[in-house]
Amino acid sequence: MRTLEVRRHTMRRKPGQHLSQDGIELARLVGDQSGPFDVVVSSDVPRAIETAIAMGYEVNEIIPVLGHLPDAVFEVGVWPDSFDRLAQAVSSGGQVGRFADEQSRIWTGIARRIPDGASALVVTHGLFVEAGAIASLPEADHASWGDAIGYCEGIRLTFDEVFKDCQVLRVPEEY
Repeated sequence: MRTLEVRRHTMRRKPGQHLSQDGIELARLVGDQSGPFDVVVSSDVPRAIETAIAMGYEVNEIIPVLGHLPDAVFEVGVWPDSFDRLAQAVSSGGQVGRFADEQSRIWTGIARRIPDGASALVVTHGLFVEAGAIASLPEADHASWGDAIGYCEGIRLTFDEVFKDCQVLRVPEEY
């Protein structure tokens, strides 16, 4: 069995691309409570790379598509929305369904590359996490997963040739 943890980046100082001090502190807290990871993968967006580093992990691989949301998906307006509502958009196919399937394929490739018993961390973005989780476990009770994930929140998937289980990972409410 392999484990894949997928997290949204932490807070940044908008409109800039770099993390805020609060974001760094949250990433440290989350990093102290997760891992260790055998492989760490990030999008090419600075806030995602910096989140992994602030969590205490070296980024081993950058996959640009983990950080580039197609305009057609963004325009559908499904984020931030609950897992259940997003699952409806994913199951109806179209751009959102294709986007979700692409995320799941990327995650499957990462999970297949790590040895049995190993774990990997993927740091990406909001909507990427939810859509990929839904596509990875299309028959799951998505309503039980709750609202859209927040900063540094994510999911933990178990993998044994296919994804088997999903745990939603939340952060303390003060963040």
